[in-house]
Amino acid sequence: MSQGLLDAQAGSVDSLNAGAHSPGRRARGLDAPGRRSFLKLGLTIGAAASGGMLLGFSLSANADGKANGSVVEGDGAVAPSGTFAPNAFIRIDTSGVVSLVMPKVEMGQGVYTSIPMLLAEELEVPLDSVLLEHAPPDAALYGDPLLGGQLTGGSTSIRYAWEPLRRAGATARVLLISAAAKQWDVDPASCAADAGSVVHAQSGRKIGYGELVTAASALPVPTNVPLKDPSTFKLIGKPTKRLDSPEKVNGRAQFGMDVQVPDMVYAAIVNCPVLGGTLVSVDDSIALKTPGVTQVVKTDNTVAVIGKHTWAAKAGASALNITWHEGEHAGLSTRDIVDDLARASQRDGGVARNDGDVAKAFSQAAKRIDVVYQQPFLAHATMEPMNCTVHVTADSCEIWVGTQVPTRAVDVAAKLTGLSADKITLHNFLIGGGFGRRLEVDGVAQAVKIGMQVKTPVKVIWTREEDVQHDMYRPYYYDRISAGLDANGKPIAWQHRIVGSSILARFAPPAYKNGVDPDAVEVASTLPYDLPNQHIDYVRQEPRSIPTAFWRGVGPTRSTFVVESFMDELAVETKTDPVAYRRALLGKSPRALNVLNVASSAAGWGQPLKAGQGRGVSVMNAFGSFFSIVVELTVDKGQVKVDRVVCAVDCGHVVNPETIEAQIEGGVIFGITAALYSEVTIKDGRVEQSNFTDYRILRMSEAPPVELHLVASTEAPGGIGEPGTAALGAALANAIYSATGKRLRQMPVGRQLEA
Repeated sequence: MSQGLLDAQAGSVDSLNAGAHSPGRRARGLDAPGRRSFLKLGLTIGAAASGGMLLGFSLSANADGKANGSVVEGDGAVAPSGTFAPNAFIRIDTSGVVSLVMPKVEMGQGVYTSIPMLLAEELEVPLDSVLLEHAPPDAALYGDPLLGGQLTGGSTSIRYAWEPLRRAGATARVLLISAAAKQWDVDPASCAADAGSVVHAQSGRKIGYGELVTAASALPVPTNVPLKDPSTFKLIGKPTKRLDSPEKVNGRAQFGMDVQVPDMVYAAIVNCPVLGGTLVSVDDSIALKTPGVTQVVKTDNTVAVIGKHTWAAKAGASALNITWHEGEHAGLSTRDIVDDLARASQRDGGVARNDGDVAKAFSQAAKRIDVVYQQPFLAHATMEPMNCTVHVTADSCEIWVGTQVPTRAVDVAAKLTGLSADKITLHNFLIGGGFGRRLEVDGVAQAVKIGMQVKTPVKVIWTREEDVQHDMYRPYYYDRISAGLDANGKPIAWQHRIVGSSILARFAPPAYKNGVDPDAVEVASTLPYDLPNQHIDYVRQEPRSIPTAFWRGVGPTRSTFVVESFMDELAVETKTDPVAYRRALLGKSPRALNVLNVASSAAGWGQPLKAGQGRGVSVMNAFGSFFSIVVELTVDKGQVKVDRVVCAVDCGHVVNPETIEAQIEGGVIFGITAALYSEVTIKDGRVEQSNFTDYRILRMSEAPPVELHLVASTEAPGGIGEPGTAALGAALANAIYSATGKRLRQMPVGRQLEA
């Protein structure tokens, strides 16, 4: 999701004491108190119930959406902006064990390593001594000000934690040093922190943090504690192995699919095959005779077979005879959706940007180019199947799930059950692939509806077919883009109309203002290029009954494909090298120009290629990072083989290079898959794809080498989870043009080439 957009998220959940499920790194010998236990302690920096030290910090957002951090006393404080919501806590117990309650969810992006690195750096403790716990659902304590709620997404995790986590660690370190200096009756400046201890070099004395926490808790909290100079960093910027990898390898890590609770049964679901259809009736007589089947449950558009094990439930589901009301969209096709979008593209939209005088510039242009780009519906196809386990009773609801939005999950359960939020307990788990899918709570809602009719805990698991055919899809987008060129080929007029579904109008309604969805126009409305006359507008057109949602890379993925493909078209039109053409327009964006130069140089841009080979490039500024990709590929008889991908990244201060490398590689693979193969098509109101046989994912044997060049930067960190995906599609399409001379303006470009 886009930075600073989601300012209307679900409210805080009061009196919630949900179990904090760790990814195996539980605090040894420590209780894990809930939110109320923390708040009853009074001081945010004070004596913990176990005799240790409790440290909290606040996060607030400036007008520009950047996070501020400050250590606070008491249950709350007023931040400079006039608002305050503490959202993470650090405990140090009397044995010196440091515990961090993680406000973000780990779904493969590496935050369970990189965020603790920020704390460990300033606190001067070994990284592997920091123990982690999932944060309970509480937007007031654990909300991300860049997103406006307790969410994991939008490549914001390090951006939002960069200063506050470090400042919290630095403040704790200063307090501990002060406590030791007072005990030794020496100047605090003569003491230093090292590996979880305070040392006094002159006398050779040393004392562990655990022995100091009680005294440190009684000291006044310092303000504006200086942070370490980056030149002294011991952890930040150094390659660091993932802390969660060993337990993911040995099987101890717990995902939602791993949940096992006493008396649990299993549900296999059958949803109406037509999107928007409802249930009329079901003959379950044969299903109920299936060995192991205990019950058949009906909701408005779903039938669930309950079994003692998954095989029984699945076999029972296959035996159902269901009558559906297919509704008004039973004959809907992809062609209908595209026709709707094309008609909508003739309307004026909400204005996202209007610089200069575009009409006048077009009238003076030596040449005008008008094209249309299209991008299909996409499923998320997360590796961990969609699942949720619930136990609903008359006075409680317990949920076990991996979710990117814990507070929203609680809210939907409260609404469906009629229970107050304090009666709902949510256990959050590691996520086996989110990609935006688990920002939605439709799966939780479905499980709760089923659980309300089942007396025991029930685990609801979606088959791959149900997942692909009943996902919440990345929208189909239809873009009209035009440029007017002067006699030298420079764009003096630029017009871009984006047409498609507004996710934010549903997900965070206040963010949709003046007819503009900020996510839909992101990148398109903030290009790094020097374009004096621009008009960018957005037309909202919802795709009849098809639910839409965020997908990895969100707005920048769609916009970058269009803008960077079109920029290549302009270069070709003016018979200019695509890299040189971009360079001439990036004089006012030195960071974007730099990554372009680094990537093109490293890729050997301009060196001769064999017949059938091509290179393509793209540049992007999104998620607080600057990114350039060069794709090198071979086209043979309509088949594309990506030979090499070279990336240059300026993401500000680097926290963990290994995490960045992994995220870029994963994002590139995700992007190649989408660019070459992925699309969801509609026929007779039904999604035609069903599994990886026809919703193809890039095979391991097809994965190219990915070469990453990190650009040194002293800027604040940018996001890195999504740029690889967002910037890839255009570079690949441009490379296909380089190899074949065919301009492909509709994704997936691989299938367009085959056609």
